[in-house]
Amino acid sequence: MANYYDIQDILMQDEVARGSVVDLPLWLAQDLVQRQILHIKLPSCFNARVRKEVQADPACVDLHSKCPFYYEMGCKLVELSVDPTLGPFLLTTLQGRYKDLLCKALTATLSGNLKFLPHLTEEETRLFEAGRDSVKAFKKWRLQGPRIEKAAILGRKRNRDATPIWS
Repeated sequence: MANYYDIQDILMQDEVARGSVVDLPLWLAQDLVQRQILHIKLPSCFNARVRKEVQADPACVDLHSKCPFYYEMGCKLVELSVDPTLGPFLLTTLQGRYKDLLCKALTATLSGNLKFLPHLTEEETRLFEAGRDSVKAFKKWRLQGPRIEKAAILGRKRNRDATPIWS
């Protein structure tokens, strides 16, 4: 009879057959790939269907529902060289979404319409907030009044002598 608390017995019962597909946390998968114990298959948020959606119109895809940390996880998978096309895909995706994100960040204080915010990944949300904070800081600076003052020495009239300086 098996001992309920014996770690060796627990590990023996949880052995996985060769070629099985198992969901693992990324930190564990990274370690096991480095030890060449397993090979990683891309998660469903990076499959061909999602890539086609993103390539069609990057700004309209809800990446947050696919994975809140889409770019961060993608970069970790690129480091593991799972798919050589993943890095360029992530770059073009961020480039395609960045312009729209920047426009929304610059006009968000005026419109107040933030319905798109739940569809952004965590990285995009940080970029949006940084852009919005920059606009607020610029407007505050601009409305503070005169920023450049004329120096007192420039306001005085100079005495112009007819004698040259070099004589």
